[in-house]
Amino acid sequence: MSGREKSGILGGVMQIKVLPGDFAVTEVLAVPLAEGGRYAVYRARKRAITTLQLQNRLAAALGLSTSAVAFPALKDRQAVAVQFGTVRGAGPPQVKGRGFTAERVGWLDRRLSPGDLAGNRFSAVLRDLSQDEAARVTTRLAEMAHCGLPNYFDEQRFGSRLADGEFPGRLILRRDEVGALRAHLAGQQIGDAAEVRAFKAFAATQWGDWEAIFERAPKPSNYRSVLTYLRDHPDGYRRALNLVTPRVLSLYLAAYQSFLWNRLAGRTLQAKLEAADVPLGTVSIGGETLPVYRQLPQDLLASLEGIKLPLLHHRLQPEDPTVASFIEAILDKEGFARRDLKARVLKKAYLGKGARALLLLPRDLTWEAAEADERFPGQHKLTVRFFLARGSYATLLFKAASIDDSHPRRKHRDATTNA
Repeated sequence: MSGREKSGILGGVMQIKVLPGDFAVTEVLAVPLAEGGRYAVYRARKRAITTLQLQNRLAAALGLSTSAVAFPALKDRQAVAVQFGTVRGAGPPQVKGRGFTAERVGWLDRRLSPGDLAGNRFSAVLRDLSQDEAARVTTRLAEMAHCGLPNYFDEQRFGSRLADGEFPGRLILRRDEVGALRAHLAGQQIGDAAEVRAFKAFAATQWGDWEAIFERAPKPSNYRSVLTYLRDHPDGYRRALNLVTPRVLSLYLAAYQSFLWNRLAGRTLQAKLEAADVPLGTVSIGGETLPVYRQLPQDLLASLEGIKLPLLHHRLQPEDPTVASFIEAILDKEGFARRDLKARVLKKAYLGKGARALLLLPRDLTWEAAEADERFPGQHKLTVRFFLARGSYATLLFKAASIDDSHPRRKHRDATTNA
């Protein structure tokens, strides 16, 4: 979600990220830091820049290569974010740069990984609410504090999806290196910045003229490295694809893998809720329509809390026959068998393994009483605070907070319309 956006499952009208400081996120570490080690650990505060920009700017300020600096998680550009990163070798106690400050807080003998993060604390101001909407949102927050919500990957995960709905990761798994490279160099991806969009529009019209495209590529960027190779090897698509930054290729694969997981979660949740005759609503994420709920019977909540669903990969052997049947149906619709879920055209990127909880259960979910919204006269605002385990999405909670009372729909209709 970007600044001054509307959030909602069924036409919700709240606005988030309207003013600077309306949305703040602070990482919580799960590992102790040492008094010495090969890597300095920094706690950085960024504003109006991406985590990748933070990485580049911190490296430049320290006179290091970008590869010497690493952040285990990406944070929203619009968020005022506090996050941890590692720097190879020593570093000064404090560093400042455009859009960030960083403080050295300890040491480790290795880089931080995503598994080193316990989660994130959030503070958000929800704006432009009528009195009735504010009351409805607080009711929903109370419901989510008790029953949680589906733990779907939200839109931020799908920034690489193309305007036509295609995923570069899907093309990679189909071994379509030409299509995947074209998606990278000339495909309009949802998360592209304006400068990148302009470059890709030009690349699309001049596809194959590598010299001309090279001259228009942003400076500096990995696009230029890929195009340098293509100028000398015009048909070397597979090698060129493997010259794309491995982290970007991994993000492409992760986006498509998350898309498949959302489908699996949607089918699993819908089956459980319909069996218990729980009313269903829907949420739209990544071009998919997925089921949601408002309240759950206590016994069903206890049952769903224990469910973790696997991320799909080529060696996956699900133990649950129902989950296995859902996976086969999802892959069949995609034109894949399970053995196809391996990035055989890549050398340094692959689909990850693991499992993800079916339900998202916010902790320490609190909210202040509605008050007058200085940005929208006559309207109200709510300040909400909560903690989420790593890998979950605050924006999903905001969407769910917008459900109105008219949404319930009972069984006999497939909410996962594209699954």
